Amino acid sequence: MNLESGYLYHVFNQGNNHQKIFFNRENYLYFLRKIHIHILPFADVLSWCLMPNHFHFMIYVVRQTYQPTEPCAKEQNLNSSIGVMLRSYTQAINKAEGRSGSLFRSETKAECINQPKGITPSFINTNGATQFAQLDPAKDYPQICMEYIHQNPVKAKLCKKPTDWEFSSAADYAQLRNGKLINRERIAEYLFV
Repeated sequence: MNLESGYLYHVFNQGNNHQKIFFNRENYLYFLRKIHIHILPFADVLSWCLMPNHFHFMIYVVRQTYQPTEPCAKEQNLNSSIGVMLRSYTQAINKAEGRSGSLFRSETKAECINQPKGITPSFINTNGATQFAQLDPAKDYPQICMEYIHQNPVKAKLCKKPTDWEFSSAADYAQLRNGKLINRERIAEYLFV
């Protein structure tokens, strides 16, 4: 995973062998606090969703490296910071749940969604059939990606509509809460909300 400044990415990972990664509400909240610490110094979050066994983010990378203000602190990079976030979360869950071993799949995926060479094709699911969408990917894929991220809990039958799922940015978009994770100025550049 090589995240470059100036690009949008769909970042996702899931539990090893599809296992749960969030066991209770506090786990979700703890993971959100980790995002503030490990991702926000590098990137703006445009949308996100935490599911019982996986997560999704759409981020805009502002910088690849970051120099913390603490004395003697080493320069950090986004890739390693995401790794630290997942490892430290895994350690906390392992301790709380009396388990051991890896919690997440070994590789976090990041698909660039606004660089013409690196864009993953857009797919639309209609009536149970998935088909390729003939769109202008640089303009349309960020919107499709955000909608895909927000629809995850509905598709998993965890709720009836995206705004009902507490652990996603859908309620922020619907102005049902004033979440602090998404960057509304950056969103205006890429999404039609």
